[in-house]
Amino acid sequence: MSNSRTRAVAHPWLLTVLAVLLCALFVRLGFWQWDKGNARQAEWDKFSRGTEKVLALDSLGLDEVPRFQRVSVIGRLDAEHQFLLDNRTYGGRAGYEVLTPLDRPDGRIALVDRGWVPFTGLRERLPGVAIESHGPVTVTGRADNLPSAGLESGRAAPTLAKGGWPKVTAYPTMSELSAALGRPLEPRIVLLDAKEPDGYVRDWHPPGMQPLRHWSYAIQWWCFAALVVVFWAVLSKRKVKVHT
Repeated sequence: MSNSRTRAVAHPWLLTVLAVLLCALFVRLGFWQWDKGNARQAEWDKFSRGTEKVLALDSLGLDEVPRFQRVSVIGRLDAEHQFLLDNRTYGGRAGYEVLTPLDRPDGRIALVDRGWVPFTGLRERLPGVAIESHGPVTVTGRADNLPSAGLESGRAAPTLAKGGWPKVTAYPTMSELSAALGRPLEPRIVLLDAKEPDGYVRDWHPPGMQPLRHWSYAIQWWCFAALVVVFWAVLSKRKVKVHT
């Protein structure tokens, strides 16, 4: 006659090492996403503070004011030489953002982002981006940087060959736009306010994901780390039956 008893199997050292490495990785990824969320929140706070007042640029350049600062700029919109920023989506739809040069009285040229227009369905048929205002105007908007591509392959500089306007481009540099225009441009653009005339869809916000998305990803990584600990504990304390 035999009886039986149970004993805990000693956990293998390899299982413990793997669990420690995975936990460390998941915890680190969680803090990485959490820090990104904090950085994004700082940008959103800065974006919100930019609405507090409108600064008249006068003789100042766009690079002399804080990013996202609301500014007013006097000049003439150049309807004959506009750029269409490709690969810009809104509400899940493909389209372009319209960049229009603004000739300032001091000789500087600022690009005004007049907003988003939908894709026409044909590359050969560009959307109409005519401007009703032909005299001097006062433009109000936010000082911002050109949109940047996450991957270099997503870029397409405006063509320098002879051709009509507007010119289609994707994530260009300011120097590329200046070369296509044949005149130097200010290093930043103006995001036209939603209530300003001569604009299209303008739902401006800081680029990238919202802070809450990053924080939620951080929590997910930490949950993965907790699951690793649970699995390690279950596997390392697994019971086996020993016959005697």
